[in-house]
Amino acid sequence: MSTDVSETNVYKKYVGIDYGTKRIGLAVSDDQGSMAFPKGIIQNTGLENVADEVSRVCNEVGAREVVLGESKNFKGEDNVVMKEVYEFINHLEARGLDVIFEPEIFSTMQAERLQGQRSDIDASAAAVILQSYLDRIKHQKSPQRSLEEIEDTKYIQKDE
Repeated sequence: MSTDVSETNVYKKYVGIDYGTKRIGLAVSDDQGSMAFPKGIIQNTGLENVADEVSRVCNEVGAREVVLGESKNFKGEDNVVMKEVYEFINHLEARGLDVIFEPEIFSTMQAERLQGQRSDIDASAAAVILQSYLDRIKHQKSPQRSLEEIEDTKYIQKDE
């Protein structure tokens, strides 16, 4: 399982996952790895079946990395579903996929706020998780400048 943000993540496709004990939402990134889009929902019919389906989707879209929502409670402890998620990760990695955790606090609520309550809400929640990751890696790759550096560049005048 990978948790580091690498500088080589530019222009990669990703698949986002909102894991649930009944339904699993899937999302995909654009070719530049900058925007996330809901892809669909698969029924959780067992870890092997779900891992096969996720692998198929990854092959279809050309992704080798999946961004999986990490479910924690307000104390920062794993929610009950995480035991099954850790087993799921083993199945994904056995299929050659790299797994990246992204915190998923209120991802379904964010998706509902954006689109309302719909039957494909899990796919939208996966897109929220994936977009959060894409925004984070984009921000980490941007050169950080201090306020002083920004102020110094605002009013530079060239000598004539």
